[in-house]
Amino acid sequence: MSHAPKRFQKKRMSEINVVPYIDVMLVLLVIFMVTTPLLTEGFRVQLPEAKAKPISKSEQKPIVISVDDRGRLYVNLGDSPQKPVKAKTLVTRVVARRKQYPDLPILIQGDVNADYGKVINAMAILNRAGVDNFSLVTKPTRN
Repeated sequence: MSHAPKRFQKKRMSEINVVPYIDVMLVLLVIFMVTTPLLTEGFRVQLPEAKAKPISKSEQKPIVISVDDRGRLYVNLGDSPQKPVKAKTLVTRVVARRKQYPDLPILIQGDVNADYGKVINAMAILNRAGVDNFSLVTKPTRN
C-alpha cells in the first residue's frame, strides 16, 4: 500500500499581529514622557508657600518672570526661556507683549532661596518700565 506524500499546507493566519503597534505606542509614550517636563512655563524655581486666593484664568498664557536662587532673571518670552536675561532684555520683551495684550497677567516667581532683594529688584524693574500690576507666585500651603 503506497501512501501518497501529504502536501504540507500552511494555515492562513486570520489574526492581526499587534506587536508592531505595541512597539510604536511604547516609543510614543517615551517621547511624551521626555517632552512633557519641557513644556512647563518659565524657569524651574522652588516656590515659597503662602495662603492666597488663586488668580483668574486668562485666555493667553501669562508672562512669567522667574528669579532663581542666584538672583538671575528669566522670562517665558522669546526663543530660549531657559536662559537668563538681562534687565533691559526683560523689559523689552515684557513691554512688547503688553502692547499686544494689555490685560495679560504678569507673574513673578522667586525661588524660596533667592535673596529677597533680587525679587524686589525684578518688581522694581517692571515698575520703572510702566508695569504696575503683577502677581507673586507661591505654592498653596499644606494643611
